[in-house]
Amino acid sequence: MSLAWHRKDFLSLRELSAEELNQVLATARVFKEILGRPIKKVPSLQGRTVVNLFVEPSTRTRISFELAAVRLSADVVSLDKDSSSLRKGETLSDTARNLEALQAGVIVIRHRSAGAAHFLAGRLKASVVNAGDGAHEHPTQGLLDAFTIQERLGKLAGVRVLIVGDIIHSRVARSNLWALTKLGARVTLVGPPTLLPREFAELGVKVSYDLDGQLEEADVINLLRIQHERMVQARLPSVGEYAGLFGLNLERFQRCKPGVLLMHPGPVHRGVE
Repeated sequence: MSLAWHRKDFLSLRELSAEELNQVLATARVFKEILGRPIKKVPSLQGRTVVNLFVEPSTRTRISFELAAVRLSADVVSLDKDSSSLRKGETLSDTARNLEALQAGVIVIRHRSAGAAHFLAGRLKASVVNAGDGAHEHPTQGLLDAFTIQERLGKLAGVRVLIVGDIIHSRVARSNLWALTKLGARVTLVGPPTLLPREFAELGVKVSYDLDGQLEEADVINLLRIQHERMVQARLPSVGEYAGLFGLNLERFQRCKPGVLLMHPGPVHRGVE
């Protein structure tokens, strides 16, 4: 029997149980089947208005949310910082309250500040969905990655997952960490010490600074970009040195398991990751 979904907002994978995660993944499988039909729409959100408020740039996530809402039959409005009064100095709270006053039932928020989605959820009656908040979490990307691994490999329990790159600035790494460990995967974080504090080991994962020593046992390798825009100080001698130590080049790939699943949340910096 499926669980009743009782949450007003969708903010973080850290706060979800394994049962809730599995419920979402099972629902995603149903909707993926619907995408194979000639008519790819269902009336689940008919009569509701979804506003995508993207204060930080996005391609994949924004379009994915827009398409999802359209396919659920919602009315969809999207705006960003440059096309809203945020550019004129209006606060995020005032912007969101105005959207709610205009009968927005769901507000999807992407923001550069960690906690922005939680901030709005505590002030609005409308449902708030976190589409990425600073370096905190990116819960829908975490779900997508868990879904992909489960679909391609047939399971999550016991799967060895390497997450490689700029861990300290990555909301994707954090959401993957919470989802995958709760669902039984064995996660190893790999990167240079300046981008991967050892404190991450306290979260139930393995920490390594040696990519070459981890490749042969990995079932999944998830590569992350260097997030220069979030760095307040230099953390790397050079991009070339990073690529030499942590880039998945052809020679390294040939040492991986046959059938290893390679993943990247994008945008890809070719020749680096």
